[in-house]
Amino acid sequence: MSNITKQSLIQDIAKSTGFVRNDIKTVIEQFLDLLGEKLIEGNTIEIRGFGTFACKPRKARPARNPRTGETVQIEERMVPTFKFSNDIKNKINSLEGIVAEAVEPEVEEVSEQ
Repeated sequence: MSNITKQSLIQDIAKSTGFVRNDIKTVIEQFLDLLGEKLIEGNTIEIRGFGTFACKPRKARPARNPRTGETVQIEERMVPTFKFSNDIKNKINSLEGIVAEAVEPEVEEVSEQ
């Protein structure tokens, strides 16, 4: 499997819809900007059938600097999270079974005579 970039998404959408790539790029960039702004404001973004973006608090905790071994305190902070919908999870899990079957060749048992 390879990584999918924003540019490759734009190209795929342009091919499947026939829209101009610059228009698609503008829409995707606006969507991502708005998504970030709404998360910064503390909103939760739910896209039905896909998933939910949210920010959750992470408690303050002690940590260790691996280079010096010194203990440092990490302050409480907000962490962006994403939770996939059950629809997407089920589709991914059903695809994993199909991919596993395609990758694993069937082994026939040889009987001794």
